[in-house]
Amino acid sequence: MNRLLKIAAREFSIKSISKWFLIAFVVGILTGVTAIIFNLMLIYFEKFFLVNFTGLIQPLPHGEKGEILTVSAGNPLLRLFVPAFGGLVVGYIIYKFAPETAGHGTDAVIESYHRRRGIIRPIVPIIKMIASAFTLGTGGSGGREGPIAQTGGGIGSILAKFLNLNEKEKRITVLSGVGGGIGSIFRAPLGGALFSAEVLYRQADFEGEAVMPSIISAITAYSVFGFFASWHPIFTTPPYSFNVKELGFFAILGILMVPFSYIYVKVFYATKHYFDILKIKPYFKPMLGGLLTGLILLFVPHVAGTSYGWMQLALLGELSVWMMLLIALAKIFATAFTIGSGGSGGVFAPSLVIGGMIGGAVGTILNHFFPAIVTDPSPYMMVGMGSFFAAAAKVPLATIVMVAEMTGNYDMLVPVTLASSLAFLLSGKWSIYEHQVDSKLDSPAHRGDFVVDVLESIKVRDVKTFDEEVPYVTEDMDLLTALRQVSTTPYNIIPVINRENKLVGILNMDDVRGIIYDGDLEVVGKLTIVKDVERTTFPLVKPSDTLQRALDLFIQSGFDELPVTDESKKCLGILSRKELLQAYNRSFLEKVP
Repeated sequence: MNRLLKIAAREFSIKSISKWFLIAFVVGILTGVTAIIFNLMLIYFEKFFLVNFTGLIQPLPHGEKGEILTVSAGNPLLRLFVPAFGGLVVGYIIYKFAPETAGHGTDAVIESYHRRRGIIRPIVPIIKMIASAFTLGTGGSGGREGPIAQTGGGIGSILAKFLNLNEKEKRITVLSGVGGGIGSIFRAPLGGALFSAEVLYRQADFEGEAVMPSIISAITAYSVFGFFASWHPIFTTPPYSFNVKELGFFAILGILMVPFSYIYVKVFYATKHYFDILKIKPYFKPMLGGLLTGLILLFVPHVAGTSYGWMQLALLGELSVWMMLLIALAKIFATAFTIGSGGSGGVFAPSLVIGGMIGGAVGTILNHFFPAIVTDPSPYMMVGMGSFFAAAAKVPLATIVMVAEMTGNYDMLVPVTLASSLAFLLSGKWSIYEHQVDSKLDSPAHRGDFVVDVLESIKVRDVKTFDEEVPYVTEDMDLLTALRQVSTTPYNIIPVINRENKLVGILNMDDVRGIIYDGDLEVVGKLTIVKDVERTTFPLVKPSDTLQRALDLFIQSGFDELPVTDESKKCLGILSRKELLQAYNRSFLEKVP
């Protein structure tokens, strides 16, 4: 018998694990292939539009060397118009087929998780890839994170619908798609998985159930993508040796990133608000945003696309303080114009560039004044990348890991962790992702879970004092006498006790009404005894039971009241559904900030 039980337990465990492993594995494969297609589209769109027409050839980070090998003598003046053309095409595609693909993508997935039951339309991944390739390939300022997050989430949603998963499982599958997309295209599988679970909330909350499926999906997608783009980190960084004397400077940098990230978020949403209220056709708004971005490209072409190549040069010490600050400032406005106008692209890459450039400038200045302590400015770029995005997007854990994975420099974990934690703690509630909610308490996806959590924390004894006189009848009473004895009670369920005062049944007044309506109360009541109409099978609760168990019994039985007994079956009182709801409401109001 024991052997059979062990086999059954093992089979159940294997089936449970296998289910999510297989789902996440399939999501990872599909997302990895999609990331390859998306990356190829970006390469060839940039080659065709930016390089051929404007002559703008962006430097590449070391992890992406060889992806664009073209030399052209295009017209630099076309940098003003090519992004506008891209915006026009993007505006038509988006508003014609899938308006939800406008903007940076990750926010749309967050909204889908919280408010749309994890449903993403099948057309969204296709339109998002095409629109983002046009936006970034024609010189728009943005990143790959938003597009691949929405595309990966869409793949997860499609698969969940195909497998007929329930609402909770659908949401987890969507997040595993996000983790696979981020983990693959940024070559940061662990960071991508953590990002998908952490980005939903502004406070330090986490979608724990999605972590393991997201890790499986991210590792799979990263492995698939690596066959195309290599598995090397995107950036190459100088070696770093931990110096405890620099921790104070790193902490200051983390604090400094808070106002800069605030400016970034406010500029972005002020621009978005302006374009939202602008009285022109939606199709033309990304074109206007592209024209403004093109104006910036005439003077600061460094902000086209992701700008990762310029980050690589800055990490190697090849950019001046003024150039880094100029790129950071121009990137803020170029990103706001590109994405805030309705263009399609992510806000993660711009955040890394802005934070990294500011950090590099601060590190260079510190190196000038404190050369004995700050021997290399490049660590300050990495700390700036992490702390800026941790403050702007409220994802400190994911950012810490992703910076380490994207740079291949795990010696930076202590400084990045310190600065990112400080930036996150001091950053308040504003976020670049407007559809984030504060915590699970505020998510429509978890309202049912919160009800369970509250009810599980309250015992029946916390609701009932058991100092009231319990109305009861005995089995040998005639029905008329019994009704007269409990005529003043407000309850619909009357305990039936025996001579030892033990609960042996209940008298349901609904049953009694059916009997007395069939005949004269005086006659029927005297001829019928309680034992003939009592219910001997009924639910009951104990003082130590939780209100969640009581609620389950209310739902299963259909009763609005339940008898409360001790271990000896002595009836202590009656718990009503109304009392349960009142207890829940009191506890809920105490927990809501």
